[in-house]
Amino acid sequence: MLRRLAPVQPETFAFTPANLDWARGQITKYPAGRQASAIIPLLYRAQEQEGWLSRAAIEYVADMLDMAHIRALEVATFYFMFQLQPTGSIAHIQVCGTTSCMICGAEKLIEVCKARIAPQPYTLSADGKFTWEEVECLGACANAPAAQIGKDYYEDLTAEGFAALLDELAAGRVPVPGPQNGRYSSEPLTGLTSLKEHESGRTQYNASVQRAVDLGETVKRIDGTEVPLLTPWVRPDPVPEDAPQTEPTPGAGQPADATGITVQEAPADSAAEMPPTNGSPKSPSEAPVTTQEAPMPDSGAQATAPATAGTETETVADAADAGAERPEGAEPAPYQPAGDQGEGISTAGTGERAASLHDEDGDAGAAGTAAGTRPAGLDAPRGGQPDDLQIIEGIGPKMEAMLHSLGFYHFDQIAGWTDADLAWVDQNLTGFRGRASRDRWVAQARIITGEGREEFLRRAKTNDY
Repeated sequence: MLRRLAPVQPETFAFTPANLDWARGQITKYPAGRQASAIIPLLYRAQEQEGWLSRAAIEYVADMLDMAHIRALEVATFYFMFQLQPTGSIAHIQVCGTTSCMICGAEKLIEVCKARIAPQPYTLSADGKFTWEEVECLGACANAPAAQIGKDYYEDLTAEGFAALLDELAAGRVPVPGPQNGRYSSEPLTGLTSLKEHESGRTQYNASVQRAVDLGETVKRIDGTEVPLLTPWVRPDPVPEDAPQTEPTPGAGQPADATGITVQEAPADSAAEMPPTNGSPKSPSEAPVTTQEAPMPDSGAQATAPATAGTETETVADAADAGAERPEGAEPAPYQPAGDQGEGISTAGTGERAASLHDEDGDAGAAGTAAGTRPAGLDAPRGGQPDDLQIIEGIGPKMEAMLHSLGFYHFDQIAGWTDADLAWVDQNLTGFRGRASRDRWVAQARIITGEGREEFLRRAKTNDY
């Protein structure tokens, strides 16, 4: 549908003092340079005040938000909730015409609109009191057919009841919204079939209808005096009657769309200008601590400089676990594979753990502060050819390289792990702690070594291990 501004336009628009106060409160929700984010609520309040959106109102709101007029016009013409033609002085009727309402009689409601208001939508009635339109689904399918009038839904309508409702509105009264057939809310037409004990706690109306009845102005125009105005995050001083209508906004001097990019979106000139991410000030030279996974070596690669026994070497992840910070200027320790003599990895954990993995005879024994016991490993794969450990779910190229560095090359090694062995492995899979237990490596390896690879692959399709 092509949406155009009305051919006849008023020359000016201005918020009432109370609505201007409300609009200023809305703008304070957004930081300077982002005030354009308030465009929809401000346009809607302008429509509530006048009944429709004129070009003068659109441009007035754009000026308040330091936006180009065309940007505000784009928003107003895109959303169907904005009325670009004059509407009835009492109400604009929106009849749902989508599936549920159509099946339940929406077409009869539209016939009432055509007979009582105007043959065509968006056309003022002869007395200027009403306009109407057919809209897409209002989401009141359980109470179909439904119509929205002002802020509220009128549901369970019939042609006769709808015509009577229009008579009430024409007489200056605001009918009680909600179901029009005696239903309390959206319960079955025959009454509740369960939770009947809750009937005793009912008020006269459901919560939505009660709110509308309390306000009493859900159909009439909003000049700002009948409804609560101030937002909970701001309590501005009263606006003097003679206050200028377009005083500078919180974003003055920082136009939202002069260049198509806001101040917040502009890239910083240097890393020193970037704000800290953890809430504490940092000097520009301080290296950020990262818990990103360290790079893994190529399969079969050997370390050229194994760690010395007793040297405290921590991974970034271990430092983070302990709540410690890396000394200023220090770089995170890269992942190191095992040495030629089957020694443990230098980055396996805390300094105590790393030292325990580098006994002179290569036998780590108990794993120091790590849980469990380190399982026996091999210096190299048997026959120079490791098994394809990636067949096991949860083991990829990086994980396989890590297992090789720990001395694990074959399915039968994994199948032979005890609970204590498994606990140690879980703790020493740097960057992947707990993976061995979570993906049930031992159970998978035992099927492969006991029942064969083909049986394992068959069972793996249903995760039966």
